[in-house]
Amino acid sequence: MKKVLIAGYNGSMGRKVVNLVQGLDGFSISAVVSPTTTPDDVKELGLADDVKVYKDASEVQDGVADIWVDFTAPGAVYGNTKAAIEHGIKPIIGTTGLSDDQVKELQDLAKQKGIGGLIAPNFGMSAVLLMKFAKEAAEYFPDVEIIEMHHADKADAPSGTALATAKMIDENRPEHESSPDKVTTLDNVRGGDYHGIHIHSVRLPGYIAHEQVLFGGPGEALTIRQDSFDRGSFMSGVKVALEHADDLKTLVVGLEKIL
Repeated sequence: MKKVLIAGYNGSMGRKVVNLVQGLDGFSISAVVSPTTTPDDVKELGLADDVKVYKDASEVQDGVADIWVDFTAPGAVYGNTKAAIEHGIKPIIGTTGLSDDQVKELQDLAKQKGIGGLIAPNFGMSAVLLMKFAKEAAEYFPDVEIIEMHHADKADAPSGTALATAKMIDENRPEHESSPDKVTTLDNVRGGDYHGIHIHSVRLPGYIAHEQVLFGGPGEALTIRQDSFDRGSFMSGVKVALEHADDLKTLVVGLEKIL
């Protein structure tokens, strides 16, 4: 039986993970972490009496879990992932907001400790496939922009998925200069710029997680779009990550690495 710690267990995504693990053969919840934990949360989610409840990652003890699943906040994810690795717990990180430098530091630490794990910008299969297809298309359509749309409470912008998409496109895109801004009457109207790839972030009530990658060429255009209408859609990817946790020998980035 694999023991799972869930950080952010009482959030929108964390509750979905709790339900997933509770119904998954071979896995059990051994600990939860949240600064806003309450007895009502523990009771409502049906956590067993022997589940360790922590308010902060610094309270976590060695041996409490085999796998650390994290759906918290951008300000907490680096410290949480570091704590998981230092305690010998395999991290499965769904929280976005880590910088490239932080990811590299965590990968180096994981290598030192001999711990494998996964950092996934998105656990939705449609989003993973969008990134894969966009990378392939970039070879033929170097002119590209990205629009990502999320719920109003999302803390970071651009989304981790949009930034990961831009990075994958950049890996496969031929040397190319994007169309310059000849006249602008409003600052940042073209969105953020990642190596010439413009990313536009939308934050509105009613949305969950959506992304469009727009490619343009002479006389034609290609649009790749994915939509997540329910947070439960991400659980298929979390399930895959949990089931393949033992196969992870290093800290890898991207769910596609284990599909």
